[in-house]
Amino acid sequence: MVDTRFHRFAGPFPIEQILAGLGRGDLLAQPSELLITGAAELELAGEGDLALAAHSDYSEDLRKTAASAVLVTPALRDLVPAGCLAIVLDKPHPLFAAILDQLYPDDTRALLAAGRDDLPEPLIERDVMLGANVVIGRGVEIGRGTVIGANTVIGAGVTIGRNCVIGANCSLDCAHLGNEVVVHPGVRIGTEGFGWLDHGRTNRKVPQLGRVLVQDRVEIGANSTIDRGALGDTMIGEGTKIDNLVQIGHNCRIGRNCLIAAMSGLAGSTIVEDSVLMGGGSGTAGHMTIGRGSVVHGRAAVTKDWPAGSKLAGAPAQDIRDFWREIAIMRKLSKGEKR
Repeated sequence: MVDTRFHRFAGPFPIEQILAGLGRGDLLAQPSELLITGAAELELAGEGDLALAAHSDYSEDLRKTAASAVLVTPALRDLVPAGCLAIVLDKPHPLFAAILDQLYPDDTRALLAAGRDDLPEPLIERDVMLGANVVIGRGVEIGRGTVIGANTVIGAGVTIGRNCVIGANCSLDCAHLGNEVVVHPGVRIGTEGFGWLDHGRTNRKVPQLGRVLVQDRVEIGANSTIDRGALGDTMIGEGTKIDNLVQIGHNCRIGRNCLIAAMSGLAGSTIVEDSVLMGGGSGTAGHMTIGRGSVVHGRAAVTKDWPAGSKLAGAPAQDIRDFWREIAIMRKLSKGEKR
């Protein structure tokens, strides 16, 4: 569900009005008075929500969804639950993006959610220290004992827990931070995710309406960037430590007590389970899972799911024993057979 602390909702609107306004009234087999009161991912959607099912990977979530309406491909039509309005088309994702632009207009997603007069004045507990030129938006909540460095900007609706340290020249938007979080200088949290449709042609932007959730005792190194989710949340688990110059894409979910070394990059929707170690310069292809307790060695490029306890190296990443075996064979071949 979209957090309206960050993204102002322009509705509700009848689904018939939404589709007619986009020139797709033909998609309704018969008139419908269904009122759309929000948008959400399939597994989180409830009454009044519109959701999207554009790929077979979401089949199970589609079967269980409580959404009132869903944009769906013909191949998934039969999985739509009874009582849920199915809006069927071959390419539902572009229409879903257009509907999101209607429900949550672009002008409500300006950088750091400026001009949110509908939110209350900031709530700042005692013993908070603010550096020079700190900017705090409406609706912000900052917990006791937190320190915020000079020139940092806290966007409207952001919440920061107690005893946190936010360095100088940071920007926080569309985010909720727990207690004892350390954010080093130059960090960007809650920036728009890198989501596009019609790749290489029109490059149509997918609205980025999610959040970043940072749990207790997380540390984020200097000049790292954490993008907010497209519709759900980007999540950083308790006790995880992130080094400098790390990029975490939208909808990534990082578990507890992970270590991610400098110059690493996680593409969107990567799941990193608890206690995973990622060496410097490692990366992921996105939409895949690295199992609990795995070790990803430096410069490895993870392109598929790996189970718990994996030890990975190489590009594309493979089991480290296979990696070193191949290196040994190549060295032997390069030297030639001795006579």
